[in-house]
Amino acid sequence: MDPDRARILADLSGVLDGQIRCDDLFLQIYASDASLYEIKPLAVVRPESLSDVVSVVKYAAENQLSVIPRGSGSNVIGASLGNGIVLDFSVGMRQILGVDRESVRVQPGVAIRDLNRNLESHQQMFSPDPATRSVTTIGGALAMNRTGSHWIASGTPRDKVVQLQMVMADGEVVQLDSVANQVWVNSASQPAGSAARIRELKSRVGNVIRSNEKLIADSIPDTKVNQAGYHLDSVMQSDDVDLTRLAIGSEGTLGIITEAVVRTDRLPTHRGVALLFFHQLQAAATAAVDIGKMGITACDLMDRRLLTLARETNEQFQRLLPVDAEAMLLVEFSADDNATLRDKLQHLTNRIQRRKKLAFEVRTTTQPAERNLYWHLVRRVVPSLYRLRGLRRAVPFIEDIAIAPDRLPEFLKRVHGVLNEHDITASIFSHTPQGMVHIRPFLNLADPKDIARMKPVAKAVFGLTLEMNGSISGSQGDGLGRTWFLRSQYGKLHPVFSEIKNIFDPQNVLNPGKIVGLPYSDLTDNLRIFQAEEPIVKTDSDAETSEDEAEEPTPRKLLTPFGRGKSKSGDGDGALPVLQPQLDWSVTQMGLAARNCNGCARCRTNMHTERMCPVYRASPREESSPRAKANLIRGVVSGALSPDQMAKDEFKEIADLCFNCHQCRLECPASVDIPKLMVEAKGQYYATNGLRVSDWILTRLDWLYGLGGRAPRLTNRMIRSPMWRWILDRVFGIAQGRKLPRFSTRTFARWAQKNQLGRPSRQQSRKVVYFYDAWVNWNDPELGRSFVEVLKHNNIDVLVPPNQGISGMSMISDGAIGRAQAIAERNVEMLAEWVRQGYRIVTTEPSAALALKHEYLNLLDDEDATKVAENTTDCCSFLMELHRSGELALDFNPLSALVGYHLPCHQRAILKSGLVSDIPAVKLMQLIPGMQVEVLDKGCSGMAGTYGLKRRNYRRSLRIGVHLIQAMRQPQLLAGSTECSSCKIQMEQGTYKTTVHPVKILALAYGLMPSELEDLFNRRSEELVVT
Repeated sequence: MDPDRARILADLSGVLDGQIRCDDLFLQIYASDASLYEIKPLAVVRPESLSDVVSVVKYAAENQLSVIPRGSGSNVIGASLGNGIVLDFSVGMRQILGVDRESVRVQPGVAIRDLNRNLESHQQMFSPDPATRSVTTIGGALAMNRTGSHWIASGTPRDKVVQLQMVMADGEVVQLDSVANQVWVNSASQPAGSAARIRELKSRVGNVIRSNEKLIADSIPDTKVNQAGYHLDSVMQSDDVDLTRLAIGSEGTLGIITEAVVRTDRLPTHRGVALLFFHQLQAAATAAVDIGKMGITACDLMDRRLLTLARETNEQFQRLLPVDAEAMLLVEFSADDNATLRDKLQHLTNRIQRRKKLAFEVRTTTQPAERNLYWHLVRRVVPSLYRLRGLRRAVPFIEDIAIAPDRLPEFLKRVHGVLNEHDITASIFSHTPQGMVHIRPFLNLADPKDIARMKPVAKAVFGLTLEMNGSISGSQGDGLGRTWFLRSQYGKLHPVFSEIKNIFDPQNVLNPGKIVGLPYSDLTDNLRIFQAEEPIVKTDSDAETSEDEAEEPTPRKLLTPFGRGKSKSGDGDGALPVLQPQLDWSVTQMGLAARNCNGCARCRTNMHTERMCPVYRASPREESSPRAKANLIRGVVSGALSPDQMAKDEFKEIADLCFNCHQCRLECPASVDIPKLMVEAKGQYYATNGLRVSDWILTRLDWLYGLGGRAPRLTNRMIRSPMWRWILDRVFGIAQGRKLPRFSTRTFARWAQKNQLGRPSRQQSRKVVYFYDAWVNWNDPELGRSFVEVLKHNNIDVLVPPNQGISGMSMISDGAIGRAQAIAERNVEMLAEWVRQGYRIVTTEPSAALALKHEYLNLLDDEDATKVAENTTDCCSFLMELHRSGELALDFNPLSALVGYHLPCHQRAILKSGLVSDIPAVKLMQLIPGMQVEVLDKGCSGMAGTYGLKRRNYRRSLRIGVHLIQAMRQPQLLAGSTECSSCKIQMEQGTYKTTVHPVKILALAYGLMPSELEDLFNRRSEELVVT
């Protein structure tokens, strides 16, 4: 740690209630946000109170340092980056302090979605809705004046603010009351000094505005929205100065918001959505102008590239979106009753499709599920641009242009001309009622030639914007990405911004370089480092690149924030690190995988409709987020961090915050494979340091099972014994309170051998190789027998190869890559031969299926591994295939039971969907007469294979799975059901009810194995043992 950071750490550690970090790993995590930029701070502070913020600001002012406030880091213009002290409000200052009838008092770190979830019970909402509102904090929304699709109905945060508590640049705390919203103000007494400070601020700001009244009026763009520069045109309210209207949207450059009172709005009663499809983008833009006058609440436009991407990345959208659509509008109405709502939607259809013949197809809905699907399409497709293959990415540097809505058709036509002149392709998205246009050109920011094209393109597009009297920023602010051009937009008004800044912050302490730029500020300064110089030591895998990777040339030297190929931040030297990858890929491929993360921050969500990231939900801190892991790997690959960091305990602690559930890979708009990156990181650590005792034990499940299986009765007594459980906890790190599975007195392998299931069949019909894995063999042979009997009942020939090994998923998840590769090689060699003979590989364990289908491809460079992956499926998906082809026997006996079904994360990753309609197990159980299935959509169970067995993870595992455990306690549920053995353990952790594999339920309904399965739903777990 360098002396400056060490001094800051020493000076502030004893002063703050919150956390301060100055180590390289944390600084790398906070060096970027959702923007293109990267600046490593000196320190990161997570304040717990107002006094923490005051202490940091005073310290910074005294020591000529800067302070950069940060919420979720979801903005795309670098507003939360800087080389000073970052204040992360999203950890310790995220409380809702009070709810009144039409307003709410909040701390800055609470996310808008969390706030609105709390307000639902009051039938209220904070209505401004930035696209990332599930993660955007209220402080970030106020600081940036963020709005979104519903601006026409909700207005902006500036319109909603009632009162602000702010820390000024010298550490003084003031309370600013809104003049426009003074009817809602709770005029609490303010200290005399603060009142005097406010009077001084009002006087000086008022003098500046009055002195430049005409200049301000002449500089206002002809737009519905404008977030460029300081908002000076509405600060004067009835001869009073409304400082709240100046503070909102000032990007933390005038003061730091530590508390706010904002107005809330009534929840809309009825909402309906229409999708309109067009053969031409111009027709869509023309229709949007007309639609904007029809009393809508939202209207968003998507171009052909976005529609194509949506179809390619989501099967539902593939069915929804016409192939020949060049553009689409999503239009929303709200009404007090359904009849009025349907009339509005019908009027829209009649006018735009039938009368004006602009749209060739219109789809309308008032159903919540469909409406949410339509909005999901609009809100997720832009970040999904990062799923595109190749090195060029959609780059948000001309992202937020605002023009008069009625000039939208003209602007889109002319901007396409500008892009064509520069030989650049781009995607286009627009909030049409406010005339806001998001243009994302496709460029490779690892190529200096493409970087050199950015500024000319930006100048041309911004120049066109000013020619049409528009604004370069409609909602997202200026930050690092647009401050450089503000002088061109405002001309003589620009020095007035500096006067305003000087009134509030003469020392330039607060978020410098935003709005009022530093002399060296430019569009391409401080761009993210994507790749360092060429490898100084190439691995064999680096020498082999695919066609996709070779699409763009890899430059010898790339721009970094500190010149070419050098990094003055952290302990890296800017050269590609000397790494020997543990997985089957090259350092370059690692970098590309990490680069796919654009930092959008959606992985910080805790929406109940999504699962990523279970660990972040239980521990909502930046290092828990998948984004943080991508930033660390990118830091190593780019040279910003030394590769030695991967061998340190601190790096491993962060890597361990990923337990390989694959939900981020599934739900991330860019589909970043964070699990693979973290398996590599753990592998790097263990390659240097070896395994800890608990990890060593749990990555040798084959040995552990073999040992316990030699004397199963003795082993079961030990599992039940509190004394032995204490020993397991203290010696081997297996949590004392965790329920564990019994060992069977006879393994499934022995039963299969006795029943001669290892002999190949000569049948030419469907043939199955059953890969049973460790749970079935040692703990639950009854499940294996049930599956075999179900297959036989459906005339499927079953082969159980003798001497099977385990899948090795626990080893993969823990980073024991060497052992995992050895197991994978053995399994692939055995299974590939059966595939060549026409067999399908089927398993009853989702983790085993995911290992065979996905993980082995990361471990082995082997055509047989691909062959095995392509021919592997899980048992319920296989049985549903039989049902769809009419081959599944339906002679089920009635079962009168209500079971609660949990979809395992690994099963969800295999299905690539969490929709109830796509879950094979649920569909199969619903075929049984009298059988009722309640899907317990409560997120990840938290068990994550062996993760929840370990003492150090036990409490967090329970925090993650608490909602599922509580759901299992519902008295109406007879039992639980899931395919995953580790999820079963968690589901039985907080209840004595049994959890049953769906295949066993099918076997029971078929009347198979009656003597063994007759008590299936009546079994009860014990204090320390599952059923």
